[in-house]
Amino acid sequence: MTVLFGRLALAAACLLAPAAAGADRTDSARFDLVMLGLRAGTLTFQAVEADGRYTVTGRMESGGVVAVVRKVRYDGRAEGTVAGRALAPLRYEEAADTGRRQSESVMEWTGGVPRVVRYAPERAPKAFDLDPATQGGTIDPLTAMYATLRDVPAAEACNLNLDLFDGRRRSRVTLGPPTPRDGALLCAGEYRRVAGFPPRDMEEKTRFPFTLRLEPAEGGLMRVVRVEMDTIYGSARLIRR
Repeated sequence: MTVLFGRLALAAACLLAPAAAGADRTDSARFDLVMLGLRAGTLTFQAVEADGRYTVTGRMESGGVVAVVRKVRYDGRAEGTVAGRALAPLRYEEAADTGRRQSESVMEWTGGVPRVVRYAPERAPKAFDLDPATQGGTIDPLTAMYATLRDVPAAEACNLNLDLFDGRRRSRVTLGPPTPRDGALLCAGEYRRVAGFPPRDMEEKTRFPFTLRLEPAEGGLMRVVRVEMDTIYGSARLIRR
């Protein structure tokens, strides 16, 4: 399930302790995931930026009809540095339960290069595996989610190019320029599998288009209120509560 959410750069829901006094900014949201007209889960996030650093922690849970079939949960935490719009992770942790298997991973970045501290359960190396030392300049899935869905000034909306690495797989999220419509902004984007995926996944599908809708929020910022996306299971929507 982290493949569906994290790799669409729209993955995870976040739970964070109350913001510390003196924080430069805080951000939070809660989304419903809707597939085939039915509520399939929730995605929430809350983040803090202060003193040139950011912290975002997350949880995604299945809900509605999906939870009846299988209970899925993802918890993650990312922290790093922030300079203007740029986010650079220093550490990322995740724990996932797909209902069939549980996994954990921890990564750290030094000089922009990731290192896998822990990835469990371990497995034998595969021919398509990537060497983390060759993945400089990438960010983790949770940081990518925050960069995509956080409130931003209208002048900074959309226009993103993000390279993701989750410890095994590399992917890319791109957002084109915003298009004004009825007081809102629409941003066309794409999630793409790049490398490190099993051959069957690459043969199945590599490109997943999506669209963000941003509407005015307090403080003169624009806020993502809806995401329309294509998944391997069909079309889906994230709707902000």
